[in-house]
Amino acid sequence: MVIDGVDVARQLVRRDFPQARAAWLGGSVALGIATVTSDLDITVLLAGSPAPYRASMRYGGWPVELFVQTENSLEHFRAAERAERRPSTLRLIGHSCVLLDADGSGAHFRESYAKQLASGPDPLTDNELRSARYRITDLLDDLIGSEDPAERLMIATTVWHAAADLLLIGNRLWTGSGKWLHRELAAFDRTAGTAYAETLANAVASVVSGADEPMVDVVTEVLDLFGGRLFDGYRVAGPTTV
Repeated sequence: MVIDGVDVARQLVRRDFPQARAAWLGGSVALGIATVTSDLDITVLLAGSPAPYRASMRYGGWPVELFVQTENSLEHFRAAERAERRPSTLRLIGHSCVLLDADGSGAHFRESYAKQLASGPDPLTDNELRSARYRITDLLDDLIGSEDPAERLMIATTVWHAAADLLLIGNRLWTGSGKWLHRELAAFDRTAGTAYAETLANAVASVVSGADEPMVDVVTEVLDLFGGRLFDGYRVAGPTTV
């Protein structure tokens, strides 16, 4: 399945982007963890127009996500995602199979982005850490006080995401969204000898069944790793231009 996906991706690039400087196949197929619903995540580097753009299509029996970039747009997304500590573009190229490399940029960007991924994100600032602790504390209080099942589920999934983010970023690791957040947390567990990915997921299920305690317990444990709950005394300065 993986080999077939690489071949199909390379054929598409040759057909549609003969002028490309480089192209990479990233995502689940390149990592060897594809499922029956996985798509081909293809990044293409062009010298200029019509890049940058994103498009979805089907080719060779595969769903395809195309990310057509220039050097400037690559830098834009790299910088924005680094600030958010969610390195989608870094992953798509840094952990990729090079499909085409006309001028050496395919190998160059793959190596550069792989090094940036390995170095991890910038550490949380004091203000960012206090903000995360306050937000998670507030979410836990909302969960404990809510009696609406749908509202409780929404709060539980939000606090799960926030706690996972804090665990990862607080340990100088990249975070993500959706399945990638779970995958990053599971990878952290394998290294640290913990079980937060499973425990947090099970805690959400417990909230659905009406029990808050598992969620409160595991999230409080996460908070305690970074200074504990925070409400009293929390203060944020407003914008200086108002």
